[in-house]
Amino acid sequence: MSNELPRGLRNNNPGNIRVVNGQVWQGEITGSRKKDKSFCEFVTIAHGYRALIKLLQNYRRKNGLNTLRQMIQRWAPPHENNTTAYLRFVAGKMGVPADCVPDVGNRDTMCAMAAAISEMENGIPAQMPDVLAGWELLNE
Repeated sequence: MSNELPRGLRNNNPGNIRVVNGQVWQGEITGSRKKDKSFCEFVTIAHGYRALIKLLQNYRRKNGLNTLRQMIQRWAPPHENNTTAYLRFVAGKMGVPADCVPDVGNRDTMCAMAAAISEMENGIPAQMPDVLAGWELLNE
């Protein structure tokens, strides 16, 4: 059994955000320092949580996705994930129904969602100080 951290945590990318041409996140490692060509890498875990939260907020603000169900279906599409199980896990961790409309401007809501996604992606509970640090980076 390997003691190696999951890919998302090795990359300081707790949501396993994929590289998208033309998109560079605050704190993202680029160029010759980058090792993973498929997934984003961040200088700190807080920057990874910032990107995760910002992307979820953009789902509402730019894509019109209102419910937790809609957001998770976009985040973890069925062609890559068991989206039903993913949604059940995140909603259960947050203590909300799958069709709730999360307040994307609320720190506690977004940090709970980011922590649940991180745990689902990496199999390890999120460290809330790291998630909160990501939230704080949104306002810098």
